[in-house]
Amino acid sequence: MTIVFYTAGAVAIIATILMLTRLDAVHALLHLIVSLLAVAVIFFVLGAPFVAALEVIIYAGAIMVLFVFVVMLLNLGEAGARAERVLLTPSIWIGPSALAAILLAEFVWLLASGNVPPSEAASIGPVEVGMALFGQYLIGVELASMLLLGGLVAAYHLGWRKAPQQLAQDPLCERVSQAEATHVSHP
Repeated sequence: MTIVFYTAGAVAIIATILMLTRLDAVHALLHLIVSLLAVAVIFFVLGAPFVAALEVIIYAGAIMVLFVFVVMLLNLGEAGARAERVLLTPSIWIGPSALAAILLAEFVWLLASGNVPPSEAASIGPVEVGMALFGQYLIGVELASMLLLGGLVAAYHLGWRKAPQQLAQDPLCERVSQAEATHVSHP
C-alpha cells in the first residue's frame, strides 16, 4: 500500500510539473488529467473510494472537458493548426502514456491483490458529502461555480470573432469607429 501511495504521489508531482512547463495548452491539459487521476489513486489508497470516484468524474472528466472546450473555442486558425500538427508527434504521448500506465498498473494490482485499505474512520457516503457541500460549504461551492461560469464567458468573448463583412455591417462597430475618429481628430 505504501509503495502505491508514494508512486501515485510521484506521478502526480511529475505530471503537475510537466503540466506547468508545457507551452502548448492541449499538452498541458493531458498532463493535468494524468495528475488528477494520480490524486484519485491517492484518495483510493487512503480509503476514500467515493472521493476518488468524484475526482475522476468531476475533475478529470467534466472540468477537463470544459477546459478542452475553451481551448477549442479559442480557435487560433490555420496557423495554430499547422503549428499543432508540427508539435503533435508520437513522442509527445510518451510522457503522459507512461505515467498513466503506471497508475493503471497500480490500480489493477490493488484490485487484483485484494489489498483495498480498510476504512478505519466512519464511512462517508454521497448523502453526507451532499449535506456538507450544500450546507456548511454552500457559499464556497456557489462561488466556485460562478468562477467557472465567469471563466467560460470570458473565454467565449476572447475567442469570439466576427467576419470582416459582419463588422462592416454592425452599427455598433460603426459608432465606435466614428467616435474614435472624432476623438482622434479633436484632441
